[in-house]
Amino acid sequence: MQIHHYADFVEGLLASGFSMGGGNPEGIFSLIPWNWNQEPLYETPVRWHTGDPETDPWEWRMRVLDERDDIAYAKVFFKKSGYITRDWYPMFLAARRGGYSFEEQYLAGHISHDAKRIYQMLEGGGSLPVHDLKQSAGFGSGGQSAFDRALVELQMGLFITMSGRQQKISAQGELYGWSSTVFCTTETFWGDSVFLEAAAIRRDDAIDQISEQILRLNPAATPRRISRFIGSNQS
Repeated sequence: MQIHHYADFVEGLLASGFSMGGGNPEGIFSLIPWNWNQEPLYETPVRWHTGDPETDPWEWRMRVLDERDDIAYAKVFFKKSGYITRDWYPMFLAARRGGYSFEEQYLAGHISHDAKRIYQMLEGGGSLPVHDLKQSAGFGSGGQSAFDRALVELQMGLFITMSGRQQKISAQGELYGWSSTVFCTTETFWGDSVFLEAAAIRRDDAIDQISEQILRLNPAATPRRISRFIGSNQS
């Protein structure tokens, strides 16, 4: 499918179920098979970082979060950005979380203490922009690397996800600076129904169904890459 504007992208994403965020260096699948510094593979007005909400893929990542409730965007594939639709999210939850709660996985040693500090700030339905999340979780000026690693760890485990963006607020209550990404738990983002569906899916069945869909989208995908993309070894 050729992507010429935002509507094409959404249509293609809902049909495919998931996609890398931009480019396909990992050999799985991307609706936009070139990245920001490459020329498109076909004639299209789509260009990165122009600011045009109709033709700039960088704008689309937040546009789907602002305008839709059936598409998630976060660092979910190979520790890089990607999209998963509502229909396919239960499959990835079953594959990666296997029905276990955050606390169960933490006690089993599958989640770092740094990740737990961040997660605790979002439990109970809250959401925070990344600058407030870092401060609230106790990561000081020297803790940026640890904070970034833990943030990706939680996204890859499908415990938190991006939910929008927000500017900083001054002491006078005025907005300033660049917008920061806002995060919430995946339970807050999706609600109960997605997790009830995931609980009814066996992990092996989820892995098989995602694998089959990948091969429909890209018959050349290798088993090793498919396994890493699905990420069933996250837990």
